[in-house]
Amino acid sequence: MRAVQVQEYGGPEVLRTVETEVPEPGPGQVSVDVAYTGVNFADLKARGEGYRVPSLPFVPGLEVSGRVRALGEGVSGVEVGRQVAALTNGGAYADVVVADATTVFPLPSGVDLRTAATLPTVLPTAYALVHAVGRLQPGETVLVQGAAGGVGTVVGQLAKAAGASGVFGVVSGAAKAKYALDHGYDDVFVTPSSNSTGSAGFVDEVRAATGGRGVDLALDPVGGETFRASLASLAVFGRLVSFGNASSAEPWRVGQPELYPTGLSVSGFSILTLAQTAPGALRELTEKAFAAVAEGVVSLPVTAEFPLEEASEAHRLMGGRTSTGKLLLRVA
Repeated sequence: MRAVQVQEYGGPEVLRTVETEVPEPGPGQVSVDVAYTGVNFADLKARGEGYRVPSLPFVPGLEVSGRVRALGEGVSGVEVGRQVAALTNGGAYADVVVADATTVFPLPSGVDLRTAATLPTVLPTAYALVHAVGRLQPGETVLVQGAAGGVGTVVGQLAKAAGASGVFGVVSGAAKAKYALDHGYDDVFVTPSSNSTGSAGFVDEVRAATGGRGVDLALDPVGGETFRASLASLAVFGRLVSFGNASSAEPWRVGQPELYPTGLSVSGFSILTLAQTAPGALRELTEKAFAAVAEGVVSLPVTAEFPLEEASEAHRLMGGRTSTGKLLLRVA
């Protein structure tokens, strides 16, 4: 079968299509004939710096849609040939991938395979950020970093559906700002990477947009200075959820001096970690998130699609910070 392999860390050019053996599912696992694979920023970090990669060589990719090919020992509740979406622990840039049965989800009615490939990482993450971890209440305000990306696109819609009184986004360019405004955001602040103040430049704009109050909930996948600025953007009793470290900065640290004065709280979320530590909670979360798509509450546009052999081009587009929505690899 075909697979896109990384044999050394580096830029998009290190992604190479190779022929390799078809993987077989072990106990509690399912193999899937892949139709589409989702491209995520975590894939770029894995390729460039070995994020969540045990060793070289490896095949990147964390989410797919397709049809069940084979069942491992002890698997029930899903049958061969069933259309599914799956969260994987790597290996998704390939014709066939193996996933734990607990992270393989039958498609909701009316959802096709192309749409399904956008769901496994983005939808549950966005749903958790708004509801399970962020605990957004009607009338509250939200600030979202990367508002034009996959998670940001869905968060804007979910927050509006949950009754947020103000949904604010931060993006890196004017085109992204327009995209975010079309997907649920009330206002979007542009902080290009060339800005001498860095991403922290949005704090004053957030305060101005909220009459000096700040936001009730801030969602940050960037880390570093952006994390600190998000914390500074919170209202009294505000909540900050960290769900990534795209900046590759030193892990954030926050304590009593920052939290005590105005009763702030900080929490975190990682769908990949949750899949390992609490698969039952992930499954419940995913079912609710998928239902939001089936019911038309949210949608995630596919803004670019590449053949499997052109995975490097997908990485260049995402790495160039110009992409919006969701990028896919077409496999079958």
